[in-house]
Amino acid sequence: GHTVICSIHQPRGSVYSKFDDIVLLSEGEVVYMGPAKEEPLKYFASLGYQCPDHENPAEFLADLISTDYSSAESVQSSQKRIENLIDEFANKVLITEFNSPVRQSEGSEFSNKLAQKSTRKQRRGWWRQFRLLFKRAWMQAFRDGPTNKVRARMSVASAIIFGSVFWRMGKTQTSIQDRMGLLQVAAINTAMAALTKTVGVFPKERAIVDRERAKGSYALGPYLSSKLLAEIPIGAAFPLMFGSILYPMAKLHPTISRFAKFCGIVTVESFAASAMGLTVGAIAPTTEAAMALGPSLMTVFIVFGGYYVNPDNTPVIFRWIPKASLIRWAFQGLCVNEFKGLQFEHQHSYDVQTGEQALERFSLGGIRIAGTLAAQGRILMFWYWLTYLLLKKNRPRYQQLVPPSEEDQSKQQAD
Repeated sequence: GHTVICSIHQPRGSVYSKFDDIVLLSEGEVVYMGPAKEEPLKYFASLGYQCPDHENPAEFLADLISTDYSSAESVQSSQKRIENLIDEFANKVLITEFNSPVRQSEGSEFSNKLAQKSTRKQRRGWWRQFRLLFKRAWMQAFRDGPTNKVRARMSVASAIIFGSVFWRMGKTQTSIQDRMGLLQVAAINTAMAALTKTVGVFPKERAIVDRERAKGSYALGPYLSSKLLAEIPIGAAFPLMFGSILYPMAKLHPTISRFAKFCGIVTVESFAASAMGLTVGAIAPTTEAAMALGPSLMTVFIVFGGYYVNPDNTPVIFRWIPKASLIRWAFQGLCVNEFKGLQFEHQHSYDVQTGEQALERFSLGGIRIAGTLAAQGRILMFWYWLTYLLLKKNRPRYQQLVPPSEEDQSKQQAD
């Protein structure tokens, strides 16, 4: 057999009769929990709320635990009724648990314990939300089999294609341009793969999260933190897969330390691109809009990525873009990692003889890998921070129901 837990909006009597157990909630508080069918009707009848004959029990229960906004008096009376029902059920639970009515002194002591427990729970609330949301995000990340398979196949296919085009590059003069081109392609491919995945998924997820946050299910901080942490392993797997295949096929700098740095640079770049995708998904109203905005924005960063436009020739009005381009910092880090220490074949004195000379020719002299990683880290944190602010600002807000004023009621009666 299977245990079925579901929420049904005002079921008809024939459906209600099939329920085994129910939980009645009002404003997040338990009003009744136990067997269904006749038991809740008997319980509320003992409290003075008799279900009329020939009335749907489900509708009776829903009306009983709901606030009536038809007038100010009905709001006050219905809220008082609900508070009494909550207290009665809480007292019923205590009586059942301690097998005797709670005396006033014991009740006061028990209330103090509950207050202390509530305070501790509130302090632990953030971490409890984080743990539950982390577990959900982890399951979502690893259960999305079709998407993960497609991403894995694309990473392998891209690495094989690029590795075949730049197959086992030598140390000739022409290999300098080939290496630059390959490293630029690797930076672009890694960033675009992470970006398109995020902008294709996050807007849909955001719609669900907005509804859950509007109901007060959890705060934004635990959600975003748990999501980012849970997606680290799966997010790092694909750039590592790409680099592990491409690096030996293209015969890049053949040392373990350089290979590890190559994989580290593309992995950090992948996370930065994914963070940018979160921001785009937080801005765009739909998935289609995010898919249009994300690649367009990334194209701008590609143009100012350090390969197509020399930073010294960039117009003054656009000189801030290279500093914000994750493509540029990844490309620079990959170039420094690859060219430093290389010796190239040469026939003339004016030929490029060392990797350091190649870096100087491309205005990359003096660049350090640690500096490029730090810049990518700052870009990463900026996109995360901006995503948080956008989600916080765009939280859905609903108009609170208020009873009609006496003046409005008088006008309605006059009409």
